[in-house]
Amino acid sequence: MADAAQKTSGSVTVVQTGSSTRRPADQHATLVGLGLGRIGKRRTLEDTASVRGMIAKVAHLVRVEDASAGGK
Repeated sequence: MADAAQKTSGSVTVVQTGSSTRRPADQHATLVGLGLGRIGKRRTLEDTASVRGMIAKVAHLVRVEDASAGGK
């Protein structure tokens, strides 16, 4: 059941809006784990619970967009 929910959950676009400079090392590592690393970088990721948890950890440094929104 859980596998079916993950496959139909879609994707989410994450855009880095803040710098990881002068932030704790775990926040920098989370940004790298999301595939980010500099302000303005954008990644489209699978919308899973683990990705949502990572986004929540650095919510003050990223902006989340729905992948179906087309970049808006």
